[in-house]
Amino acid sequence: MKKTLEKDENAELVDAFSEFKELKNIDRASMMSILEDVFKNMIKKKYGTADNFDIVINTDKGDLEAFRNRLIVEDGQVEDESTQISYSEAIKVEPDFEVGEDFSEKIRFSDFGRRAVLAARQNLMARVQELEKEGIFKKYKDRVGEIITGEVYQTWKKETLVMDDDSNELILPKNEQIPSDFFKKGDSVRAVVLRVEMINGTPKIILSRTSPLFLEKLFELEVPEVFDGLITLKKIVREPGERAKVAVESYDDRIDPVGACVGMKGSRIHGIVRELRNENIDVINYTTNNPLFISRALAPAKITTIKLDEEKKRASVFLKPDQVSLAIGKGGNNIKLAGRLTGYEIDVYRDTDEDSEDVDIDEFSDEIEPWILDELKNIGCDTAKSVLELPIEDLVKRTDLEEETIKEVIRILKSEFE
Repeated sequence: MKKTLEKDENAELVDAFSEFKELKNIDRASMMSILEDVFKNMIKKKYGTADNFDIVINTDKGDLEAFRNRLIVEDGQVEDESTQISYSEAIKVEPDFEVGEDFSEKIRFSDFGRRAVLAARQNLMARVQELEKEGIFKKYKDRVGEIITGEVYQTWKKETLVMDDDSNELILPKNEQIPSDFFKKGDSVRAVVLRVEMINGTPKIILSRTSPLFLEKLFELEVPEVFDGLITLKKIVREPGERAKVAVESYDDRIDPVGACVGMKGSRIHGIVRELRNENIDVINYTTNNPLFISRALAPAKITTIKLDEEKKRASVFLKPDQVSLAIGKGGNNIKLAGRLTGYEIDVYRDTDEDSEDVDIDEFSDEIEPWILDELKNIGCDTAKSVLELPIEDLVKRTDLEEETIKEVIRILKSEFE
């Protein structure tokens, strides 16, 4: 009669089952398929074929049984021992057997030898881990663009390792972190899944807190009208941790898209600003009227006149003297983001009607080298006073000029008005 497989005979296989059950992201059908395939290969190496074997697996208990099926033939008529058994051998197990019946016997895995069992176990775990990695890759490939919350496990100079709820490893590179971000082990962190790559068979999940997509998803979380599609985020541009501009539009005239996004007394946008380390967020009504859109994008500065060159996608913006620095913004962020939001190269000019005493910067070409003048004109400083009104640090940031060069330029320009 058939005997139950003793525990010590398949201990290695049971251990493999136990480890297998701890892995995530693998469905039961895939699990059963791998197990059956691994053990059929093991049987095939020993018997030459596995076609006439039945494998019974109980993954919950870690049980494994294999049965060899052969046809009973007359004594002396055995042509293939792997698929046939003689009548005299069959009746040694069960006297009631007859020629032509199927003979099924249980295979003892201890007969394969410890080396074969260990090889099967290693093969099993390799296959399982490969499927596990594929499962993680597919899971996160479908979640690209979603916000996830994880726990900081370790921080390095160039990246931070984040663990999700299933202990999968996610990477938050330094260049995808807001400059003022500071994480330590155990911290909870929110980020958007930026991309998923398979490198040497291992999935690499990249997170981002600087992507415009992260800001978009935060709006969806905080503003129900955005989540429901009543308000559309037409475009988002960011200087992470410093400033962001968001163009919004509503197809329902009853909904004020800017008001809905900001909330009563800023209640809705406050949580987003806090998550982004106090990033200044300008929410702007989108319009196809380009001059109006550019004017809104340059807020809080108030524009006097705008002239567009549609062919070159360039906008000449004229402002009162006290509005120039507002239009440019700290470090040039405001004008830079406005340009990216609207798709126009924006040149800022002082309203010369109000300043007849100002001097065109080209008038200083005998004292200042032309390439230096070009650098200043490229940032909208086409008159002496437009340069003098900007802080030295802003001029350094927005041009390729050295601080000493700028100081000398300022000295020359100031002498004109003394």
